[in-house]
Amino acid sequence: MSATAAAGVRAPAGGLLALLASTDHKSVGRRLIGVSVAFFLAGGVMALLMRTELAQPGLQVVSTDVYNQLFSMHGSVMIYLFMTPIGLALGVYLVPLQVGAREIAGPRWALGGLWLDVMGGLIMLSGFLTVDGAASATWIGVDPLSRAPNTPSMGMDMWVLGVAVATLGQTIFAACVLVTALRRRTPDMTLLRIPVFAWTMIATCLMVVFAFPVLVGTMVMLWIERQFGVQIADPVTYQHLFWFYGHPVVYVMFFPFVGAVGEVFANFAARRFFGYRFFVVSILAFAGLSMTVWGHHMFTSGQVEDKYFALTSTMLVLPAGIEYFDLIGTLWTGRIRWSAALLFGLGFLLQFLIGGVTGIWVAAPTIDQHDNNSYIVVAHFHYTLFGGSAFGLFAAVYYWWPKITGWYLGERLGRLHFWLWVIGFNVTFLPMFWLGFDGMTRRIADYPPHPGWATVNLVETVGAFVIALGMAVFLLNLALSSLRARAAPADAWAGGQTLEWASDSPPPRHNFDVVPPVRSYAPLWDLRAAAQGAAPE
Repeated sequence: MSATAAAGVRAPAGGLLALLASTDHKSVGRRLIGVSVAFFLAGGVMALLMRTELAQPGLQVVSTDVYNQLFSMHGSVMIYLFMTPIGLALGVYLVPLQVGAREIAGPRWALGGLWLDVMGGLIMLSGFLTVDGAASATWIGVDPLSRAPNTPSMGMDMWVLGVAVATLGQTIFAACVLVTALRRRTPDMTLLRIPVFAWTMIATCLMVVFAFPVLVGTMVMLWIERQFGVQIADPVTYQHLFWFYGHPVVYVMFFPFVGAVGEVFANFAARRFFGYRFFVVSILAFAGLSMTVWGHHMFTSGQVEDKYFALTSTMLVLPAGIEYFDLIGTLWTGRIRWSAALLFGLGFLLQFLIGGVTGIWVAAPTIDQHDNNSYIVVAHFHYTLFGGSAFGLFAAVYYWWPKITGWYLGERLGRLHFWLWVIGFNVTFLPMFWLGFDGMTRRIADYPPHPGWATVNLVETVGAFVIALGMAVFLLNLALSSLRARAAPADAWAGGQTLEWASDSPPPRHNFDVVPPVRSYAPLWDLRAAAQGAAPE
């Protein structure tokens, strides 16, 4: 009997239709990653158009109305269609492998979630094809701007529908990952033997299943209001509902990548992850606190309890500090092997720190009164989700690429990609703190010829094109590496610690012929130590 049959996993049929309809979690994860990157490229083009417009005062490239559509859709694409689903996609692909499962829980549901995500994205973007253009009420769909009398366009209707459909899909495959991690583990993997990345996915999926349905319901409410002219909720209630989703989603776009960086650091420092138990507690505490801080987005509304939300928002520093301590401790005294994955992990560690520290500013009501709606918010948000999460994502990409595809990405081009992104990112977003302090507001297509503003905006635009050049280097790396594919063994980095490195590269349909024994959160490390006669840690 074949291993596949023994595992009770159906072998896939051939053909393109079978590929598109495959319920293999690895196929679903790969397709979701590919679709998310395609949306990222679309959002990047929008960003370049905006930065080109802002290079100098005056309207040079697009009208004010088109600019409003661009910044609304850029934010929507990057949050709803790129960072959120690609983090979950890593979980769809890797969590069953890391916990020793043969298949993801609810494979057909996971496939359905993928197609809902794709459909939602296409619906949202198709607003550009309508007569009045795409949505222009910000990525928040802020009420009352998103009401039909203020934005009667069909593009806005399609945005509301697209957000609801895509978010529903993400909720479904997050639930599949969560059940897999909690109920499909290999028998000897206890809760405190679950790998670091899988734990971050558990915390991520818990936030998704609690917070994302609220956004789906909010979009349904907004759809009814727009179609039938009835007011279900006032603008303040809309903000409460939206931000109950809108702050946990920041950590949904962060947790998978802090887990990925932890795995990268452990491998390339040649040591076990430092402070594992403290990390698990901190990540769960972080997830719990994330559900209590939404009101700090509403300090200027005068409709929330400032002291409570300032306290809970500031308390996030405690679990974040533990996670940083564990990541640094993993590198400390390690035998470092430099790689593109490690460089992106270090970039994540340093740049997200700036985003986190500036987050304390906006968590303080008095400072937030000054910072609100200024370029300080733009800089802070991008230091968390680009300087942090996107760098963490590419640490994961360069690390797990040989496992997913069976061949390596080029290291030299990978390092060039990293340095172009570090330079381009900081040239683009660091000056925004100065612009914000000097009074420049966000979400504007034009600005007055204030002393220094034109020069700073021009520098930022140059930085944005350096980021685009870095992305072009990555795509070139993909093309060249695939043409001269260098085959990867099962343990591609000769130091893998978690179960996915015990399977072939890429893994077979059934994941494992035999699942190795699990005695800790780093089972392959334990096996190597036992083979060398070393005492267990």
